[in-house]
Amino acid sequence: MFFDLALTYNPSTRRCDLAVGDDGDLVIDETSITPVLLSIGLDRRASPDDPLPQARSEFLTSAFAERRGWAGDALDPRGERVGSRLWLLDRAKETETTRLLFQFWLEEALAWAEPETGNPAELDVSWVRPQTLGYRILVADAALSISGGR
Repeated sequence: MFFDLALTYNPSTRRCDLAVGDDGDLVIDETSITPVLLSIGLDRRASPDDPLPQARSEFLTSAFAERRGWAGDALDPRGERVGSRLWLLDRAKETETTRLLFQFWLEEALAWAEPETGNPAELDVSWVRPQTLGYRILVADAALSISGGR
């Protein structure tokens, strides 16, 4: 069972925000939607051998920042990481390799689903229009569909 502060996703802005109830209180989410949104929406630190998107380093002040990610990952005793490496595909071309990498990195980001729910995340990733990947994620009894990610 999940107990998180609920996030709502706004497809037009492609952003999440905390959900606030009619009474002005923060909403508690008992589904897997909030952990799924965090898993795909947060940037996981790039591995040392991951090629970085072009034209990034000129805007960043340190080589450490180029690889993004949460600094707290270094403190996890099990070596687990938070988020996804989907940001590395920011300037990727519309190819089958890009789609497969997107799916692989979604699977990596959602690897927690099987130990937590007893079932792996079910994923469907496809090109929904030129240069736009869409995906559907099913974790436990919660589904999330986004057409516009990459």
